[in-house]
Order: sequence, then structure tokens, then C-alpha cells
Amino acid sequence: MMYEGFAAVYDRLMDDFDYPAWARYYLGIAGLSGRRPRLCDCACGTASLAIEWARLGCDVVGVDQSESMLAVAADKARRAGVALPLVRQDMRALQLHRPVDAVFAGCDGVNYLTSPEAVRRFFRAAARNLKPGGALAFDISTRDKLERMDGQFFGEERDDVAYLWQNRLDGRLLRMDLTFFVRQPGGLYQRFVERHAQRGHDVDEVLGWLRECGFRDGRAYGDQTAAPPAAGERRAHFVAWKDERSGGQAEA
Repeated sequence: MMYEGFAAVYDRLMDDFDYPAWARYYLGIAGLSGRRPRLCDCACGTASLAIEWARLGCDVVGVDQSESMLAVAADKARRAGVALPLVRQDMRALQLHRPVDAVFAGCDGVNYLTSPEAVRRFFRAAARNLKPGGALAFDISTRDKLERMDGQFFGEERDDVAYLWQNRLDGRLLRMDLTFFVRQPGGLYQRFVERHAQRGHDVDEVLGWLRECGFRDGRAYGDQTAAPPAAGERRAHFVAWKDERSGGQAEA
């Protein structure tokens, strides 16, 4: 199971990530700056982005499949003093109580959809839950980045946690074997293993899937830029809008 034991240490290992900048960037490319929109954060994880959007005055609901990640998210939101409804749900079958202005999926959430049909299912679900003219925005680790990680080994040791990370390319999938050692209150370390897989999506095919699923004016950008992805780009951001002529009701 992915992001179960990992949930307890995820934020410690992502402590150099600039979530406030990402939150502002996404609101900007979705055309929501200066508004008080209703948002859905899919694959929200420990809700670092969702909490930033709530702090910026947005009405946010977080969705994730991992019960452990959502438990961490709920505690973080409480400590941050923000209202953040959280729902355990598969983003490919997203079902909200009422339509939203934007659906986001940051930090590789779409890479974890490991087939073209899985990505299209998410896009179609997002469209059903968006208001007419609402935005879908997300990012991916590029195919070039994932392919370059084939055979690479990473490791890090901190005072309270250490990890080993081995990568293997299997066609379009990067399979990741992660072993964690987490210090417990008595000083001993608990070991747990997780196996993850991400698909390397091409920028052009993602834009094509957005068109197939009823989105208009799809755009791709480089890593937190306003320019198209450059050759060798490690991350690409996407934004597209639901056709304003479409109905705005979420699927029952």
C-alpha cells in the first residue's frame, strides 16, 4: 500500500518544498487570483497545498485515497486553524456535493495514474464536478525526468528518519522501492517498505486527453513558469477549462 507508513514522515522529508509559492502559482495559472473560489485538491496528501489555499481565503475540500495521509492532514488543518473538509476517495471517481471553480492535483498525483484510461477517467470526473468554465490544473514529473531516474539509487539519513530509494524503469512505468527507518520514542528504529509506480506521460498526449474529455484551451508550462516546457524539463504544469456550455452539476 502506498503512502501508509510514509504518511508519518512525509512532511519531514518534504520540508524544503515551497508550498506557498506553489499555491499562488496554481491560483494564477487557473485565473483565480483575487477571488474567493471553491476548490478541490485531489491527491491532497497531508494537505500542505490545501492549507495554503485555505489561508489565502479559498473554500477547499481535500481528497485522497490514503487514510493515513488524511489523518495527518486533519491534524495539520486543526493546528493551522483552517476549515478543511477531507474525503477519502479515488480521484478517478471524484464525486463532490456541489460543483467547484477549480480542481487541482499537485505533486505528481497524475503520474500515479498509470494508464492513459486512468488519466482520462480522472479528467472526466473532474469535468463532472466543475462549474461551467471551471479550471482543472495539475502537474507531472515529465517522462524525461522519470526515464533518467532508471537505475538510480537515493538515500538520506537524518536524526529521526532514514530512507533508501531504488528506481527501475519498466516500459513507461518507473517502479520505486522505498525502505524507511523511523526512530521510535524508545530510541529504536521501525523499518517499513513501500512500493510506488509512476507513469511517464508525454506533454502532447496529456493535452490530447484533455481535449478528448471536454476541456478547452489546454496549456502546458515549465516548472512554475509562464512559458511552455523546455527540452529536458523535469516538471510540467497544465491548466484547461471546462466548456462553459456544459452543465455544472456533479454526477450523482
